[in-house]
Amino acid sequence: MIDIRRIDLDQRRRVIISSDIHANLPLFKRLLEKVKYTQEDYLFINGDLCEKGPDSLGTVAFARELAAGSERVFITKGNCDILHRSVFANVEGIKNYIVKQPYSILNEMLEQHDAQLDDFSSLLELGAFYRAYYGELLDWLENLPVAFETDEFIVIHAGIENRPDWQHTSLVNALSMASFYEQGHMVDKPVIVGHWPVVNYRAAAISSNSPVIDETKKVIALDGGNCIKRDGQLNALIWEGGDISYTYVDELPITVIVRSHKDKTNNCGTVTYPNYEVEVMQRELYFTLCENKNLGIQQWVKNEYIVNGMCKSDVSTTFLSVEEGESVSIVNNACEGFTLVKTENGSVGWIPNECFE
Repeated sequence: MIDIRRIDLDQRRRVIISSDIHANLPLFKRLLEKVKYTQEDYLFINGDLCEKGPDSLGTVAFARELAAGSERVFITKGNCDILHRSVFANVEGIKNYIVKQPYSILNEMLEQHDAQLDDFSSLLELGAFYRAYYGELLDWLENLPVAFETDEFIVIHAGIENRPDWQHTSLVNALSMASFYEQGHMVDKPVIVGHWPVVNYRAAAISSNSPVIDETKKVIALDGGNCIKRDGQLNALIWEGGDISYTYVDELPITVIVRSHKDKTNNCGTVTYPNYEVEVMQRELYFTLCENKNLGIQQWVKNEYIVNGMCKSDVSTTFLSVEEGESVSIVNNACEGFTLVKTENGSVGWIPNECFE
């Protein structure tokens, strides 16, 4: 059975839940400032402190300080927080990961001691290095619970299995389950997860990295694609007096619209992992109508993103309306005719370049 900790919450206190910080410590601090976090609040960090971003060690240290300073801070482990297990399990593939992923806690540990992967003749030697210098930190990560359960909700990194005895969910699924929102569960309370970027659920909806909050399916998905998606963000769910809201922070530059635009197409959607294969149906000056081969839906894809029958990366297929004086964030302004922007409500889509002229 996975490690589940039971908590009784004081209903008078605010609950703040975030996930998938991915070693982006400055952004996490900005998020805490934006929600005006204090030690009077409950704070849940739902896994993946580490990897993808530049400061895994600093992020872990900061999270530990938060937990040490308040009995109302609760942290679960995510799949990215236990990659060191592959070293100790003698999994050869971890070497390629360390080489290809410079933003990794495993690389940071080496760099702090002016060491390199090639300095070690075996994973046994590498593991001994990590244990000698970072054993206490690794033990702290290992001892993080897999889930927290309250009367109001369950917090777990990736998801629970669709079975009445969900407590017997495998550790692999609890930390790495793909697309939990589409699989469902049998628990009569919301299950709050990260791990799977929420934009992956929005192939036929307005593109957004903001949380999915589904009261019917009792799922709240928080992973905003921070450090993974170009338009990604770090989300915070705020649970207060039975009311649920959210906010986010990101690192995109902000500008102001100088000319209003009203979209008349109502096109919406996103090309996102793993559904990149497209068939061209109608090519126009700036966008091409494509059939998404995996999903069987039609999407208007910006021409610059189509290469040899594939969309070369995640991209919004949503067109937006904007008003003069409105602030937007710039996602991509290097394409012909249109700029990809994020509005203040988190919608990501295309507007004509004339909006900035």
